[in-house]
Amino acid sequence: MTTLAVGHRAACRRAPRVRARVAAASETSHAAAGSFGFASRRRRAVVAAGRDRVADVSSGIFLGSGRLDEGAPRAVDANTVVLGIETSCDDTAAAVVRGDGVVLGEAIASQAAIHGPWGGVVPNLARAAHEEVIDDVVRRALTEAGVSAADLSAVAVTCGPGLSMCLRVGVRKAQRMSAEYGIPIAPVHHVEAHALVSRLCAGTETVKFPFLALLVSGGHNLLIKARGVGDYTILGTTLDDALGEAYDKTARLLGLPVGGGGGPALEKLALEGDEKRFKFPVPLRQRKNCDFSYAGLKTAARMAIDAEIGGEDVEWDGVDKRQTRADIAASFQAKAVKHLEERMRRALTWALEDTPDLSCVVVAGGVAANATVRSTLVKVVEETGLPLVFPPPKWCTDNGVMVAWTGCERLALGLAEAPVDAELEAKHAMMDPRDVHVNLLPRWPLGEKDARATGDIKSGKKARIADPLTGAGHRDSGIAVSRDAVSNNSDD
Repeated sequence: MTTLAVGHRAACRRAPRVRARVAAASETSHAAAGSFGFASRRRRAVVAAGRDRVADVSSGIFLGSGRLDEGAPRAVDANTVVLGIETSCDDTAAAVVRGDGVVLGEAIASQAAIHGPWGGVVPNLARAAHEEVIDDVVRRALTEAGVSAADLSAVAVTCGPGLSMCLRVGVRKAQRMSAEYGIPIAPVHHVEAHALVSRLCAGTETVKFPFLALLVSGGHNLLIKARGVGDYTILGTTLDDALGEAYDKTARLLGLPVGGGGGPALEKLALEGDEKRFKFPVPLRQRKNCDFSYAGLKTAARMAIDAEIGGEDVEWDGVDKRQTRADIAASFQAKAVKHLEERMRRALTWALEDTPDLSCVVVAGGVAANATVRSTLVKVVEETGLPLVFPPPKWCTDNGVMVAWTGCERLALGLAEAPVDAELEAKHAMMDPRDVHVNLLPRWPLGEKDARATGDIKSGKKARIADPLTGAGHRDSGIAVSRDAVSNNSDD
């Protein structure tokens, strides 16, 4: 059976506005172990292999803080309210989520109009835009939720991976709130949040550990086996371009609008085309692993555009030229999705050999909204009999809900930090923001690689890579979210 959690109305819950101050209890039946994998810039270590890695530090990522309650687990339930803040790239997002999976409020500010003319994200512009709207986005999320900052049980914030200067804006906001209101702070791994939001959407009874997850977006292609919060094995990763990035770049070469992302524009054009006209290669067919590569396919599409059309600056004149562009789009998409299909089939084989008790398959990330990608993966996963879960499209892209929910999961396991020291925060607030030492992890692996996943990013920088995320081992967080209790009072 295939379970598609695609509708906001059928996949998430909202509750009436609440204004009572909430506090998390201190008892739960689950123990937590391990560190969050954070590190101070002042405590780097050189690995014997010859590359710089950030040393693993179990606590104290934030100013004057340490592990909350010495790492003791907490009860996270309907009396727990967590704010999530996301600024890893080009969207400023915040949301308030209750510990039982009810979304109380959310807000987002897109930067599509800012970066569209440049054909990609410009880091300095992204940082400035985050700084301009972060206070308002958080205020709107709290207002919609009907809570004040003083009502929060914790604030969760993305600390990596992502653009360092953008991550800093969200982390600084979280630090200020933690210090001002004396609330715990939960550091969040951006990619883990994409994987775990499915547990809020489909329910923890459906998305139980262990499960297989495909994360496919503009910056990531990852196939992971999730055994617990913070406990992931990477079966396959991106060797060069991720699928979303390849879609965007090919869309630009075809002269398509990319302000809101080139993927939707290319997918729409491909509907008019003949996918068999151009004989593009399926990437990595000779490598029997689960890694991804889209650079070669993107180059093949570029060469076809140059040969058949004359390059991206040529005007859209004539029916034949439009048809050629559509045929290139269709041929590119067919091979891109075929590559994804082949990797997913192998990952399912690997995962089920090692872990026959997989609960389901999760597909998340912005590209998961692509209709061709979805229909292909539905067919592949149906063959295994496992449920297939897609979060709602609005939660496949970067959002605050996924961060807030991941904060709930980590708070329940004791994987959060004590409130930020108010005096230290006040001193840092008077400093030049460029001099404030915030522990950020722009290059942060989600977990260790499976022994069969031997691929490496040949051109990737290997300096200042953080230690992989760690967390609660094989134990579930103990948060119970049942889809049977989903209400239909969503306004989306």
